[in-house]
Amino acid sequence: MNILLLGSGGREHALAWKLSQSKHLTRLFIAPGNAGTGQLGTNLPVPATDFMGIRAAVLQHNIGMVVVGPEDPLVHGIHDFFLSDPILQKIPVIGPARQAAMLEGSKDFAKRFMVRHGIPTARYRTFTAETLSEGIDFLSTLSPPYVLKADGLAAGKGVVICNDYAEAARELHTMLKDRKFGDASASVVIEEFLKGIELSVFVLTDGNSYALLPEAKDYKKAGTGDTGPNTGGMGSVSPVTFASYDFMEKVEQRIIQPTIRGLKQEEIDYRGFIFFGLINVAGDPFVIEYNCRLGDPETEAVLPRLKSDLIELFQATAAGTLGQFTVETDPRCCASVMLVSKGYPGSYEKGKKITGLRSISESIVFHAGTACDPEGNVITSGGRVLAVTSMGTTLREALERSYQNAAMIAFDGKNLREDIGFDLE
Repeated sequence: MNILLLGSGGREHALAWKLSQSKHLTRLFIAPGNAGTGQLGTNLPVPATDFMGIRAAVLQHNIGMVVVGPEDPLVHGIHDFFLSDPILQKIPVIGPARQAAMLEGSKDFAKRFMVRHGIPTARYRTFTAETLSEGIDFLSTLSPPYVLKADGLAAGKGVVICNDYAEAARELHTMLKDRKFGDASASVVIEEFLKGIELSVFVLTDGNSYALLPEAKDYKKAGTGDTGPNTGGMGSVSPVTFASYDFMEKVEQRIIQPTIRGLKQEEIDYRGFIFFGLINVAGDPFVIEYNCRLGDPETEAVLPRLKSDLIELFQATAAGTLGQFTVETDPRCCASVMLVSKGYPGSYEKGKKITGLRSISESIVFHAGTACDPEGNVITSGGRVLAVTSMGTTLREALERSYQNAAMIAFDGKNLREDIGFDLE
């Protein structure tokens, strides 16, 4: 089978790496891909949101399945686009349709869905520019810190946490009146702050059944000790030590199963990944957010632990037979350390030559923000550049391996967090 994978980040390189191991794969195409995916398949110069360009690529390369990595094409309806086209409609798309993707595309939609189906989440209200004064009044009913979330997609940067009431009121004004996050903050969700430790849980669903994948924990803050600004993620680990059997039973019974059941009750056809951003509050799981795809950088620590054939999983998802599938997981630990450009998550320079990639041993290097220059050198092309991922019998062993190999890679301005996994050892 020829497969087209959409996206260009570390998540997509990890997906390409796992897909390339399947006995069912004939050829792999990635649109647009990066320097790493280009070593596993054929990169196509087509943006993941160029639906007509994707259509042309599917027909030209006899594609039998499309796997969607990032959220933008899903929220903008790539699955619906295929279903509405007489030629494309029989080609499976792994990723939910537009209405289902609203679980990620709108924080307010997701919150209202959780309330309707009794899924534990923080108390909240949603406000617009017209109801700004009511939003400021609502802030006064909460205790600090205050959590403000842009309703729409904001490239992972739409959540602001303020420790002071006056600061939160100013931030709400900036988000709503000044459109700090553009159209994404035309509406803002204010929610109660939950104190606990976060983790990411992933399922693949065919709309009826689901397959539970290994859980992970990522590290969003730029600096050591969880300091500095939020990023897209500075590293991740799997498994998560506090995600015990009892805790995961609660997750399945209180969150995953009601979510799948709720989607079905509301006749929302969902075929693809659901990412549950959770927080463990004194042993009880609460939903912070839904995403309609795999996380990044969590994917780089999750897929190396997946022993099952990924294409077989996707085929079962498309056919609606996922309930018959048993997921096999590697019991070892996996740790992924992200190498980022100087200045990230703020402004940064691109085009820096990367050296040392051929020196790596006992680790996998997933490319996130890379490209090739005319001479064939791998260069930086994003804020998050590379994810150095390693397996180990213990988390400490996996982390040591990743850090040892990360030290062998060099590019001008290379930064990383030295304490990934520090809170789980």
